[in-house]
Amino acid sequence: MARILVNECKQEVSSFNPVLSHYRDFLTDRGLGILDYHRPVRSEVGGALSVFNSRPDLEILGGFSARGITSAGTLAEPGFQRLANEFLNAVREAGPLDGIYLSLHGALASEETEDTEGYLIEETRKIVGPAIPIVVSLDLHGILTDRILTYSDAVAVYHTNPHTDFYTTGQRAAQLLLNLLDGNPRPVQIRIPIPALVRGAQCITKTGLFGTFVKRAVEIENIHSAGLFIGNPFTDIEDLASNVLLVCDESNLDKTIELGKEIAEVFWRVRAQMQQPLTTLEQSIQIAKSTPGRIVLVDAADATSSGASGDSNAILAELLRAQCKRTALLPLVDAPAVEACFKAGINGQLTFRLGGSLDPRFTPVEVTGRVRLLFDGNLRSESHGEAWQAGNTAVLEAGPITIVLTTRAVSLYDRTLFLACGQNPATFDMTVVKSPLCQPRFFEDGAALVIHVDAPGATSANVRSLGHTRAARPLYPLDPDMTYTPQPRIFRPA
Repeated sequence: MARILVNECKQEVSSFNPVLSHYRDFLTDRGLGILDYHRPVRSEVGGALSVFNSRPDLEILGGFSARGITSAGTLAEPGFQRLANEFLNAVREAGPLDGIYLSLHGALASEETEDTEGYLIEETRKIVGPAIPIVVSLDLHGILTDRILTYSDAVAVYHTNPHTDFYTTGQRAAQLLLNLLDGNPRPVQIRIPIPALVRGAQCITKTGLFGTFVKRAVEIENIHSAGLFIGNPFTDIEDLASNVLLVCDESNLDKTIELGKEIAEVFWRVRAQMQQPLTTLEQSIQIAKSTPGRIVLVDAADATSSGASGDSNAILAELLRAQCKRTALLPLVDAPAVEACFKAGINGQLTFRLGGSLDPRFTPVEVTGRVRLLFDGNLRSESHGEAWQAGNTAVLEAGPITIVLTTRAVSLYDRTLFLACGQNPATFDMTVVKSPLCQPRFFEDGAALVIHVDAPGATSANVRSLGHTRAARPLYPLDPDMTYTPQPRIFRPA
């Protein structure tokens, strides 16, 4: 029987979040625990297992899995070294292998190791040697590097944004690996960097320009794997950029390269259209106050799924300042406030200062409210069934404003946190969504207006305001007057 090892390490970081993440901010599994966790989950590993399990001639080994509780700030170096050691020890201890599947993200960076995914792949290759095929799945917000492609045999990348294809991406990765195990030639991987950071509604694959480029890539004839990376504009590392990825046979390499260059050139021409228009904070609240119907206030600058701290009170403070009477629902990470709520108990009334408990750019604001709900914060994502841990969580009613307070950040690209607290966004006049993109059914369907707020934060769509120092320059829109000619990079099997 062919023996396949499954390893996982996933987190997305923002270099502009001042709070480091640590080993304790990951959920870890080993051995059979990885397989047992993922089989019922619509994750990449879950998708890969659905393919592997269809083959009776395979033995699937769980190695090591580390899943960030949520996206966060840069990973402290000791935390990464511990994760890396456990990840690589699982490879060393697996015994003879015929193939390896690695479920990674692409936008994890530590204090001293920028290309953490490239490091893990390279070190895995050193352990198993050049003959064992290694296939990797990555998020399209990952930062594709030469190192990743040099030491892997094939990469599968998400095709959807917002992401709805975790499971099918894992299936595609698994099939790539099986093709290699069945004796097919090792493919050639092509990377075409595009020095542009893009963000906003045009990056929605179903309706935006970005989707047309993904479609063109995956429809190239005789392609094994394809897609586009738009990177994570907030992971400030040297290789930060968008990329075209194409994986093909040597026999159709030249044609594939030319088609990839065409995609990159058109992407570059419309880069300005793929920036998110923003409305000032003050204007956003005035519009929300005066517009009938349900309003969605998108605070993507504090997107916990993109690496922000989640403790921005910018919209809360403006709602209070404007004396807005419309009902509003918003999330906020504030561990001291949660502790105070637990001490006060259900129906306890208290006055305290909220927000800015982690990121010093936010000034705490005084709020008086009543505690309506307390629970342990253990959740299951409505999107794909992943386990999330918000820590102790409280619901505070402060006049027309309902605040869901958590001890730790969790991803907010769906309604999981709100619904778990008995709060249905559809019943509020306004909902603050701390995510740049969500499936429309979660918040936007039935809304009268969606306002993208130009608030401060570690994940602002106003990327020129962030202060990149490590990313290679020139890079659009940081350098708006630059020119570009596609330069494909070719990676052949060793």
